[in-house]
Amino acid sequence: MFRVVDLDADGKLTVRERDENAGPPAEGATRWVDLGGEEAAGLEQLRERFGFHPLAIEDCRQFDQRPKLEEYRDHLFLVTQGFTSPGDGRVLELELHELHAFLGKDYLVTVHADPLSSVEEAWQRVGTNAAVIERGVDFVYYLIASRLVEANFPILDRITEELEELEDHVLDQPARSDLARIFELKRHLVMMRKVLSPQRDTLAMLARRGDPRVSERTSHYFRDVHDQLSRLNESIEANRDLLGNALDAYLSSVSNRTNEIMKYLTLLSAVFLPLAFIVGFFGQNFRDLPGLTNWSESDGLMHVMMALCILTPISMVAWFKFRRWI
Repeated sequence: MFRVVDLDADGKLTVRERDENAGPPAEGATRWVDLGGEEAAGLEQLRERFGFHPLAIEDCRQFDQRPKLEEYRDHLFLVTQGFTSPGDGRVLELELHELHAFLGKDYLVTVHADPLSSVEEAWQRVGTNAAVIERGVDFVYYLIASRLVEANFPILDRITEELEELEDHVLDQPARSDLARIFELKRHLVMMRKVLSPQRDTLAMLARRGDPRVSERTSHYFRDVHDQLSRLNESIEANRDLLGNALDAYLSSVSNRTNEIMKYLTLLSAVFLPLAFIVGFFGQNFRDLPGLTNWSESDGLMHVMMALCILTPISMVAWFKFRRWI
């Protein structure tokens, strides 16, 4: 479905929610055309009426492109992406949103498969305030790109908070579910880095002065979006460090816990080893030993054995505590 916002040469603003005849603006006018949904007929109409390159139209048919900027004779073709995450708690899943845009001197054409909050917010501003589109279609694209980028900050903040909690939890009481969550967050960060890192280069090209489709005044705003993307990439790298710390803490905590278990099992074995010797010695199946006649029937030796069985573990535990092994 096409939506069109027009600002004619007299400064009159016109908004048409459904316009099947969307094309280039009239002389002296400024136009924003928004196409929502994967409509093959609409893309073909854009190609015919605006003269867009077939390769750019083909990219619009497949919403799995890499963030990029391609320069054509009279327009720029841009692919920008952003993420949203449902809910306000843990980041359980990431939803990738992709926006394709054709930026000309006096027109902006946006194409997206799903409804985008960044596009809707810009549409409301442009549709109610002619001064916004008077600043140029490049400024309108800045509004969309800026909101698309800003939506990533709350996601990274939530990931940072969860990583800090995970690090504390694994040091106190590590669980197997913590390890699974660590690798899940790692996948989220890798996905965000894969998208936002090349997008920073795209916005850097828009922030440079000299392109006739981007005014010098608007280039300063694109520079601000580039700074935001730089901060996002720095935050991703910082979170990856936190992720590595949480993983190291988990492995270290599990290793320490295993060592503690092995230590107590070793001490327990050390306590029972002399007891096994004592009862094994006194359990020998001989009636007489050299110097001891009828020793297996002696009450005195039985008392000695019982005393040794009691005193040996007590003395060993006392020795362990003296050596600070327990």
